[in-house]
Amino acid sequence: MGEYSKIFKPYDIRGIVPDELDETVAEAVGAAFARLTGAPSVAIMHDMRTSSPLLAEAFGRGVAGQGADVVAGGLGSTDMLYYASGSLGIPGAMITASHNPPKYNGIKLCRSGAKPVGEDTGLAELRDAAERGVPAHQGPAGTIASRDLLPGYAAFLKSLVDLSGIRPLKIVADAGNGMAGHTVPEVFAGLPVTVVPLYFKLDGTFPNHEANPIDPANLADLQRAVLEHGADAGLAFDGDADRCFVVDERAQIVSPSALTALIAARELAREPGATIIHNLITSRAVPEIIAEHGGKPVRTRVGHSFIKARMAETGAVFGGEHSGHFYFRDFWFADSGMLAALHVLAALGEQDAPLSQLLASYGRYHASGEINSEVADQRAATEAVRQAFADRPGVSMDDLDGLTVTAQDWWFNVRPSNTEPLLRLNVEASDEPTLAATRDEVLRIVRGG
Repeated sequence: MGEYSKIFKPYDIRGIVPDELDETVAEAVGAAFARLTGAPSVAIMHDMRTSSPLLAEAFGRGVAGQGADVVAGGLGSTDMLYYASGSLGIPGAMITASHNPPKYNGIKLCRSGAKPVGEDTGLAELRDAAERGVPAHQGPAGTIASRDLLPGYAAFLKSLVDLSGIRPLKIVADAGNGMAGHTVPEVFAGLPVTVVPLYFKLDGTFPNHEANPIDPANLADLQRAVLEHGADAGLAFDGDADRCFVVDERAQIVSPSALTALIAARELAREPGATIIHNLITSRAVPEIIAEHGGKPVRTRVGHSFIKARMAETGAVFGGEHSGHFYFRDFWFADSGMLAALHVLAALGEQDAPLSQLLASYGRYHASGEINSEVADQRAATEAVRQAFADRPGVSMDDLDGLTVTAQDWWFNVRPSNTEPLLRLNVEASDEPTLAATRDEVLRIVRGG
């Protein structure tokens, strides 16, 4: 086994099975988690990867060995685990590596009420305890009881979004052989929505394409199917189904920033004046639209632990990230791709225009998407960018997350990867020529061209 420090990431645990993550490690982490939380019960769910059931069982043995009971939810999406944690009021563990290749697996953890566990909120402490070895529990072992959480999860989501009066819709849903193949049929049952299923068979080897919809190449099959079936929209989920991407009726990919703005407008109609969280690489249109609808936009760093923390601090009703994560106060401030999808379909079905027309006013600028550059010295490259733009008139800078440089007609952010020698660049501008010029100039500096 490799060192625990290698598999403990800033937000979760991930490693290659069995070289870095095996049942022994999962059991040790389960025992340490039971000790860390001190909770009487822990919910455990797992995805469809070949190694997931055994890792879930091992994690459960670790928990039960420390005297805590286990609610074994079996197959589920990550947001179903958050539902279990929130509705039952207990901590939870999800065995998944999300969109990573098949040789990987991992563990996502939350405290009671779906509160995140990250490096600064228990994960570092958990790593040290698991690596040292958790002392044996003096007392009886906890019980392990299976529980079907899918019907309750589906009913709860549908209680948060009213789709009863929408016009009939046809959608294509691409599960990517991931957990949406398990959850979509239950969630959409009884709705006036015809679902054309794409890759619903659970298969942790991902035989059709990577379950990572942020890469446009993985949306090609969905785009073709939307046109072939004359669908009103297409939905694409990642492996553990906590993220959702959308294509419109023309098979054009919808920006997650546009979805953030759309859902924000819906939530502000329901709760005027509410706070909405957006991360710093979402479109400039997002805070503009939030303000236009009477809301209070709050900008935060990239990453779910930062979003969730700011939502809890501010009581925000909703939060969106450009990565396809959408967070809801009424879902314990946790993210749910499925709940975001229901909001999109409700907005579409409540009026007669096609999705492209509905979203036209939410896309105001031109964006580069995220561009990665391999850089040996991230700090030096960032400083070179800072120096290049520092003395330009009308330019402002901030260091909330990497470096953000803002002018009247454009802005960009460069920030380092947490795990790789990469700098990530996002650029947005009022027109394509300005976008191209800004992007190319920054890349020349970053790449030493």
